[in-house]
Amino acid sequence: MSDYSDSDKLIEGAYDVAVIGAGSAGFSAAITAADEGAKVILIGHGTIGGTCVNVGCVPSKALIRAAETLHVASAAERFNGIEATARVTDWQALVRQKQELVDDLRQAKYVDILPAYAAVTYVEGQASFSDDGTLSVNDEPIDAGKIIVATGTRPAIPSIRGIENVPYLTSTEALELEILPQSLLVIGAGYIGCEIAQIFARAGVNVTLISRRGVLPEAEPEISEALSQYFRDEGINLVDGITYDHIEAKNSSIVLSVHNKDGIKKITADKVLIATGRTPNTEQLNLTTAGIELTGNNGVKVDAQMRSSRANVYAAGDVTGRDQFVYMAAYGAKIAAKNAMNSNSLAYDNSIVPAVVFTDPQVASVGLTEAEARNQEIEVRTSVLTMDNVPRALAARDTRGLIKLIADGETGKLIGAHILAPEGSDTIQTAALAIKTGMTYEELGAMIFPYLTTVEGLKLAAQTFDMDVKKLSCCAG
Repeated sequence: MSDYSDSDKLIEGAYDVAVIGAGSAGFSAAITAADEGAKVILIGHGTIGGTCVNVGCVPSKALIRAAETLHVASAAERFNGIEATARVTDWQALVRQKQELVDDLRQAKYVDILPAYAAVTYVEGQASFSDDGTLSVNDEPIDAGKIIVATGTRPAIPSIRGIENVPYLTSTEALELEILPQSLLVIGAGYIGCEIAQIFARAGVNVTLISRRGVLPEAEPEISEALSQYFRDEGINLVDGITYDHIEAKNSSIVLSVHNKDGIKKITADKVLIATGRTPNTEQLNLTTAGIELTGNNGVKVDAQMRSSRANVYAAGDVTGRDQFVYMAAYGAKIAAKNAMNSNSLAYDNSIVPAVVFTDPQVASVGLTEAEARNQEIEVRTSVLTMDNVPRALAARDTRGLIKLIADGETGKLIGAHILAPEGSDTIQTAALAIKTGMTYEELGAMIFPYLTTVEGLKLAAQTFDMDVKKLSCCAG
């Protein structure tokens, strides 16, 4: 047991709420329930703090920023009269600095706040349900009126023949590597695979990014296509349109055999990273036997109030298998806790959820894609503006990217925004607010935006629905 656990206390007496999982969703649920007047038991298993702070958001973004400095130096030649270089001199030192940040944030944002909540008892152990729905921790029964499952996810391993005999990396191990390999094969080109592939490529590793459906297959096709080209420009070898045959360890290397239109292709690398998504942590909880229904991806099935199929059992966060973002985990957990303590009156609303992939350029999106809108039989209008039409990008000598807006053709209301730009993450919230408030593209295009900003591109993209912005003067509104 850790030194911040209350496990030395007897787990006796009744609790109003038991929260299983001590990550962002678990802490959000426990704190919210405590603020609502509940006596709470918070059950952790593994490292406190969950995925985001330990092995996800924080470590990956720290290394992304570090690798970005290498790219910025190499791109300095965009400006006449400037020459700059940068190189990795001690990758181990960088990884250890990253880990210090992780440790500090885990301590400050999780461990240190526990004493501030006297109503929350923290214990560690494996939780599970009995057939009659009783909750236990390490086989010791817990008397709790309401239960919130927030056990998160772990990397999903694809069913490639031979994978069980290969020393593969997951994102967790990849972000902890203290020695850079000469070559890295990344299997999976979703957001995790793309982010980590670019980190290692910029650090000088020979990276191959392989997937069946291409880079960010759920993104707008214009964005996937453009980002693919930028990856190639940085030396990342892209392989897609394949099916997996088998994988094996051979002569201190990893060899992946795939089928493509030309037959069998073999790809060899020093290390292989599996980045094919994540799977909910539910198998140890005995949920189905306790009458708690699971989704097709083994997440806990919940309704809009975050209730499971068993009375008084709720679930929130990544374990539900949907909206796997740390901010949505915390949001859903608050709803679950408040509903558990009150009258189930709050509903989970994921209609407007901004999302960011921290590649460079960044991919930021909110609302519907064009395909999703057409599938809903909406009369769709779209506007696509390349970043070479945005003064900020021209001044920065970096015109990579584009902005795509989706509008309802009947009402003119914005229903989707998708950005590929170096500062896309700082721009998407403006689009989210526009969609949330029901703005039309004409209203967005008529707003005043600060000049020489990336967010001004939203205004220009909105105006592009009805005019050629190339015919505007630099500051014309």
